[in-house]
Amino acid sequence: MTKNEFDAYSDNYTATVEQSISFSGLSHGFFQLSKSLMVEDLLAMRLSDRAQPTLLDVGCGVGALHPLLSPMFGAINGVDVSKDSILMAQANNPKNLYQDYDGQSLPYADDSFDMSLAVCVMHHVPTEHWVNFLAEMTRVVAPGGMVCLIEHNPINPATRLSVARCPFDADAVLLGASQMKRRLRDAGLADVSTRHFVFLPSNNPFFRGFERYLHWLPLGAQYAAIGRVS
Repeated sequence: MTKNEFDAYSDNYTATVEQSISFSGLSHGFFQLSKSLMVEDLLAMRLSDRAQPTLLDVGCGVGALHPLLSPMFGAINGVDVSKDSILMAQANNPKNLYQDYDGQSLPYADDSFDMSLAVCVMHHVPTEHWVNFLAEMTRVVAPGGMVCLIEHNPINPATRLSVARCPFDADAVLLGASQMKRRLRDAGLADVSTRHFVFLPSNNPFFRGFERYLHWLPLGAQYAAIGRVS
């Protein structure tokens, strides 16, 4: 999608997503909470030595996930190609810092953050720009920090249906977990792994604990791919 196309959905982003997943009986909020819990788990596993880690959310959109992430981070920065979305994100999350950008060069110095995150973004990036996209996400993270991408799992039939029903996913090129791991390694990241999630329609702590044991099973609706900057 182009910048202008993303601008067109800035006012009704949540409603559009809700429509695309309505067949599942689950809300957008359910999936947002699932993503935030995954980020919390990853911080505990990979960045537990950093009391107030800093985050750059690449392709942050309207910042809908940030109220859930804020307690986990000392500072959150967000960047997106859609200026309208960035204005809304800033209005909704005044303590965070947001910038629009050209989709190519992140407007931050090297080693600026402890973690870079892209949530369901890379499938919108033109395939010829994937190498640069990951290189930029890596460049802005300090040594020892984490690069994380959360993506739709193309193996999951419900995921494929929701993507097909979502108008701003019309251009989506879904990446499988194995392909994403290869690309993270090619970007120079170490300790690359993936964790699958959203197997069950509940964020009840009991079911959430059970899902953690299934992270290796490539059938969840979404997955997180992570790597360490060396």
